[in-house]
Parts: sequence; C-alpha cells; structure tokens
Amino acid sequence: MRVRVVLFTSDLRVHDHPPLRAALDASDAVVPLFVRDPGIEAAGFAAPNREAFLADCLRDLDAALRERGGRLIVRDGPVTDEVAKVVTETDASAVHVAGGVSRYARRREDALRDALRGSGCDLVVHESVVTCVPPGDVVPAGKDHFAVFTPYHRKWDRQPVRAVVRAPRAVTVPDGVGSAPLPTRGEVPGVSPGLAEGGEKAGRALLTSWLRSGISAYEDRHDDLAGDATSRLSPHLHFGTVGPVEAVHRARTAGGPGAEAFVRQLAWRDFHHQVLAARPAAAHADYRSQGDRWRTERSGRSAREDIEAWREGRTGYPVVDAAMRQLRHEGWMHNRGRLIVASFLTKTLYVDWRIGARHFLDLLVDGDTANNQLNWQWMAGTGTDSRPNRVLNPLAQAERYDPDGVYVRRWVPELEGLKGAAVHRPWKLTGKDRAGYDYPGPIVDLSDGLARFRRARDLD
Repeated sequence: MRVRVVLFTSDLRVHDHPPLRAALDASDAVVPLFVRDPGIEAAGFAAPNREAFLADCLRDLDAALRERGGRLIVRDGPVTDEVAKVVTETDASAVHVAGGVSRYARRREDALRDALRGSGCDLVVHESVVTCVPPGDVVPAGKDHFAVFTPYHRKWDRQPVRAVVRAPRAVTVPDGVGSAPLPTRGEVPGVSPGLAEGGEKAGRALLTSWLRSGISAYEDRHDDLAGDATSRLSPHLHFGTVGPVEAVHRARTAGGPGAEAFVRQLAWRDFHHQVLAARPAAAHADYRSQGDRWRTERSGRSAREDIEAWREGRTGYPVVDAAMRQLRHEGWMHNRGRLIVASFLTKTLYVDWRIGARHFLDLLVDGDTANNQLNWQWMAGTGTDSRPNRVLNPLAQAERYDPDGVYVRRWVPELEGLKGAAVHRPWKLTGKDRAGYDYPGPIVDLSDGLARFRRARDLD
C-alpha cells in the first residue's frame, strides 16, 4: 500500500488544501497528522485562547475527515520525532506540509528534511496554503522583499492566484496508526469568556455569512468601532480553517468596493509574511531602528504603573480602555482599536512595542508572529510605515470612529450613564457628577506624552 503523511500545521481544513489533495492523488492511503509540539509552549506561544480555539479546530477537522472515512491522528512530542515515527510505522514515501515563514516553521522544515534524509521518504512543501501569494513570488527588482505596502500591493493584485482545490470525497487512513486523545476547550484554563468558536465548519459559515451580508458595506464601515462591521475571520485565517486563496476568489466573485477593501486586507497579511520571511529578526528587533530609548517595566515605578494600567484598561482614556477590555473578554480586538491602543502605548506612553506585542500574543486568538509583530512595529514607527512619526490621538479617534460612544459604553460599564460623546471625556465632569463614576482620571496628558515622544526622537 502506498502511504503518504499530511502534516497539518496552521491549515486545519479539508477544503482548498493542496497538501491533502496531492497526498491523496499520489497514494492509496494518507495519515492526516497533527503534532502537539512542546516547543510551542516552551517558546511562549501556547496562549490559552489559542489552545482552546485549536482544540475546537482539531475536533472539527477530525469530524470532517471521519465524514470521508478517515480520521485525524494526534501525537504529542517534538514534531520531527513524531513525524519520523509515523513514517516508520506506515512505511510512508512522502510527508506533505504547508510552507511557513516564521523562524519556527523554517526550522521545522529543515529539521524534517534532516530527519527524513536516508529513509526514502521525501518532504514536499506546498506554497499558497497559509498565504495567498508565496512570500518570494512578489519582489522588487534586485531585492528580496518589498519594504512598503503600496508598491507590493500593486504587484500582488496583478499576480495570478491558483485555483481553489476541491475537498476530498474520501480519505483512507492505514489501520493501526495510534493517536492521542483529541483535546477539548474545557481542558484549557484561563480562556477569555467571550472567545469565538473554532473549526472549519464555523469558519466557512462565517465567511459565507460575511460575503452575503457584510462585505458590501466593508469599505465604508470597517473602522466603525460600535458597528463591529469587520469580517472577524482573522482567527480562522490564522489557524487555516478558512484558506486565504478561497477567501480572495470568493470576495472577488462578490465584487464591489467592499470586496476590494477586504482583499486589500488579505494582501496586507501576505505583505507581512513576505517581510518576515526575508527578515526573521523583525519578530523581535526593530525592522528600521529609530534609536528609540523606550520605557520598559524596568524603567521605574511610573513606567510599570502605566503599562499595567494599559493592560487592565484603566488608562482614563475610555476608547483605549474599551479596546483593551474587549481583548481580555473576547481574545480579539477590532482593528481600529488595535491601532489606537498601540499608538497610545508606544507614542503617548513611549513604551517599548515589544511589551505591547507580547501582551497581545498572550491574549489574541489570531496572534501570530508576522501580523502581530509587524503591525506593532508599523504603529511604533520602527516597521514598514512610511510615516514613522504618525501619532493617533485617542480622543480624535474616539470622536471619529465611535461618535456616539456606543463602543465605549459596551466595554466600560462604569460610564454607561454618560450620554453621547461626553463619554469620551469623563474627567470633565465636576462635583456630584464626577463622584458618581468609579473611573480613573487620565494617566498622562496627551500633549505631555507627545512632547516626550518628540524629544526622544529628537524632532523638536
């Protein structure tokens, strides 16, 4: 019997899955394998919200495979060791895996090649699975990646996109391949109470609903904090329960300005992946250093207090606090909120972007190295933004994107009695009115914070 292994990583689906299709076409049976590698936890990336969402995804993937006569094999241990064991047990001739761009993914590929060398088993790496366009396919003349999004997007938008691969009708798994029990969400402590459901079934339903009723208004409403008019597909794209190639095809079929704006966001995702592929150090080091002398938790009591107030959503700026509380409750945050809180931490409080990025990775269900770290660097002015000194005023942002204060009142119940835009400046209350609200005053004056940032950047 000809056997091949399909190593699932961040592509937990059966629809539009080139590694699975290629393995099925070239064999009599496949081993759909997922390895829970302790290296993920050791590196600090096994956050509770992602572990819980992952448990949903694995159970859903197993159910989809069983509907087709197969099942998911789960192993616990170092990924190279467990893949090698399965290859030996089944005499597999090839291992199929989706290509990745993170340092961990690259090291995993190298380690698998080394482990399989001499065994007669090939490693087959498939591109356009985790991203729409492979990282190295869109490059400027004489360089290995685009450092600015706009020219990247112009070329990306003209790039041919592979066809969507149909889901298999049948999956045959060799007899006798052992599997660890599937994890469950209930086994994971510390999960955000409002965490969304994971899995391909939920992701595809969300994509279909979004294309039917949300995407047409996306261009006009994607920054509307209260309206919550984004797709919320980012966790499914991160875990691969929705494929980016299929999302692009279906959005372009829907057509219209909203679809174009949505596809542009998928291009941003690919852009960050190609940056990280070319500059792996950008996961932890400035992509473009500005010589910042950041405040950190070692910078003194005031810095520690400011950082903790930001984490807890107690800065005294309601729109910042609302977004931070949404993150803690849902493990997700509106994109406009992400920009606001990142600017506030790095530009107003002048705190090292890595502290913010780490907090996001601790809570975000969609947190991954490429998008999280490079978005933080973009806002901090150390990344690919062509305007590194850009500062978002949280009051102006609140008035523009939450003009009636609905988003703030949703997440900051202490202020729910304040009507309209007054909720954005509770410190202006006086006397008895002020005493009725258990909410802190601003931890920093916006003008002082900007002055500190400008002095540190030597812009005055």
